[in-house]
Amino acid sequence: MADYICSQCQKPIPDPDKNLWVCDACGNHSRLSWQQRLSVTADQGSFNEFDSGMKSCNPIDYPDYEKKVNELMKSCETGEAVVTGRCTIKGYSCVVGIMDSRFMMASMGSVVGEKITRAFEYATANKLPVIVFSASGGARMQEGIISLMQMAKTSGAVARHTRESQLYISVITDPTTGGVTASFATLGDIILAEPGVTLGFAGKRVIQDTIGAVLPDRFQTSEFVYEHGFVDAISHRRDMPEMIAKIIRLHGYKGGK
Repeated sequence: MADYICSQCQKPIPDPDKNLWVCDACGNHSRLSWQQRLSVTADQGSFNEFDSGMKSCNPIDYPDYEKKVNELMKSCETGEAVVTGRCTIKGYSCVVGIMDSRFMMASMGSVVGEKITRAFEYATANKLPVIVFSASGGARMQEGIISLMQMAKTSGAVARHTRESQLYISVITDPTTGGVTASFATLGDIILAEPGVTLGFAGKRVIQDTIGAVLPDRFQTSEFVYEHGFVDAISHRRDMPEMIAKIIRLHGYKGGK
């Protein structure tokens, strides 16, 4: 396979599949498609997708919105910015949600919110842990106020899952911002993150202009957020499946290899 160029230091990553799209030179964890994320996380052949035919409509008649969605469906090989389903990770059954930043920066519209909600409801009914890999630019404003309603909708699904004493692991990947950060991404019982991830609500420049102060260079990185207690652990991508499996095991779920 040809070398893959690191987006951060511009050096080649030889054999990116084997190296999990992580740069040896600078440690940058490249953004993954949903297919790549699934391949480095779930046990091979274990994934069964939910709601694959669900597609966004155009609730506020935003110009060319449907055309853009149709184009992305083809290029990303998925109906929306999140793929959900049931799989096993190191032998443990779970429900996963994987956001793909190639699809309108994984913005959260009505279908993203519905798929996340249904995934949690399935997991609650079947007493399974949920693992969501978040990556988003926030709410999808091409759907207007309907996009913002997904924050409450997904948060309610998480709360019901929690009331039934079921586990939710949120994994923050690059970048996770806006309404996704302000809802399900930061409601996990355990919050993990990859190294170097951008995690926040509003952008750094917006905050600086609002408060009239210069923020630290590492502000809104996973390392900065971890140091301030907002993330429970930072894990290299190669170690993430084992860490998730260990957390699932410690919470009393049966299975494993």
